[in-house]
Amino acid sequence: MTTPYSFGVDPISCHAWNKDCSELAMSPNSSEVHVYRWKDGKWDLYDVLTEHEQRVTSIDWAHSSNRLVTCGADRNAYVWSFNGSKWKPTLVILRINRAATCVKWSPLENKFAVGSGARLISVCYFEQENDWWVSKHIKKPIRSTVTSIDWHPNNVLIAAGSSDFKARVFSGYIKEVDEKPSSTPWGKKMTLGNMMAEFSNGGGGWAHCVSFSASGNKLAWVGHDSSISVVDAANDMAISTIKTDNLPYMTCQWVTEYSIVVAGHDCLPFVFCHDEGKLSFVERMDVKTEKAASKFSAKAIFQSMDRHGEREGTGVECDTLHQNAIKQVTIHTGTKAGASKISTCGVDGQVIIWDFKTLESRIANLRIV
Repeated sequence: MTTPYSFGVDPISCHAWNKDCSELAMSPNSSEVHVYRWKDGKWDLYDVLTEHEQRVTSIDWAHSSNRLVTCGADRNAYVWSFNGSKWKPTLVILRINRAATCVKWSPLENKFAVGSGARLISVCYFEQENDWWVSKHIKKPIRSTVTSIDWHPNNVLIAAGSSDFKARVFSGYIKEVDEKPSSTPWGKKMTLGNMMAEFSNGGGGWAHCVSFSASGNKLAWVGHDSSISVVDAANDMAISTIKTDNLPYMTCQWVTEYSIVVAGHDCLPFVFCHDEGKLSFVERMDVKTEKAASKFSAKAIFQSMDRHGEREGTGVECDTLHQNAIKQVTIHTGTKAGASKISTCGVDGQVIIWDFKTLESRIANLRIV
């Protein structure tokens, strides 16, 4: 079952769920963050966070501690705590001179990372004495805007995609809050800022989004050249890449240890499977119907234009649930090891919840083959 929710006509740049998915935080492509609560069968707006001065670019919700972190084009980030009636912000000292582009809580929720246009990653942790969040920087060898970040399950490694066409894995070890990490397939040396690995899909597309698998042994990223790539650290860093004929992908998310959902300018999610070093396309989640296809035939389009006095190229709907590009896909129910529902938000002002269980048997069959 697929459930769409409309939040107006403004694009939704990012969204995040609380632990039981009874609350939703999203930004309508502005400096505000709207927080909704499910009440009486609909989403009820109960708070608006207005601390940012420019567009909010990313939101993440810490499930265990129930804290929000937001970042924006104003070069700021805030950690929000709920006091029973309102969300209250705490200052974050990012020390960046360009827009903050992405933010993500670590698995233990004792720190978070912020990517930016300043060609660096700020790893932030709480300083009790001054009651604020401070940061340490990861800089080299990033040569352009950091577009996406994701944490390894060990709470130390950080994956980053950037517009210099690279996906990288860094150590985000902070001695003030972390225990000494053990070695992983990505490497042993984990001093802050140490680059564990660097990858390219062999093309020229920006790395728009990165995602670690549940085990942390696999890293997926999607590029502006309509490609999806997966590297397996446990298999001698073997890389698999598929360059598709679709429009550019903007976001990706592991939903099992073997399956990935990607989405972007084609306005619908696609499912890929990675098993035994092979990357395969499974199917599109938003399936076209004969009724939808006939509705948008050439004759029907011109009849609609004539009837409403429209010019060519206007007033034509997409034959997908999303009517414009998808900006983000995230897990709604479950974990990366086994998600039963995912959600997407897009430029059309919609948040759509997708039931992933219906695809599990198809992915299982593909793995057997």
